[in-house]
Order: sequence, then structure tokens, then C-alpha cells
Amino acid sequence: MRVHADPVACIGSGVCALRVPEVFDQDEDDGTVVLLRAEPGPGETDAVLEAIESCPARALRADR
Repeated sequence: MRVHADPVACIGSGVCALRVPEVFDQDEDDGTVVLLRAEPGPGETDAVLEAIESCPARALRADR
């Protein structure tokens, strides 16, 4: 799985960073999403998919 994040679409809610801080973070200046790892480990797949579904701005997606 490869994760993609669109910081332009991001509204800075922080849901992704709260759910999977090993994969997502927030920019210190404007709070938008920062992708730490585009290819999360197998044990993180479910949590990453939940974070993607929970994103209110739909700024995240995954390719399998």
C-alpha cells in the first residue's frame, strides 16, 4: 500500500496524526498533513485506512 497526502486540500484537523502518528504528522506552521512514510508497515494498514476514511477534507488516499 502506498499513501498519498494532499496538504493543499488538508484543513488541519489532525485526525490522521492522532490515529497513526508513525505515518502522519502536522506542519508546525499551518497544521496541514505531513506524510512521514508513504509505505506503512503491514501492521499499520488498518489504522491508516481508518485515518483516510476519517479525514474530513478527503486529503488522504491509498493505492494498493
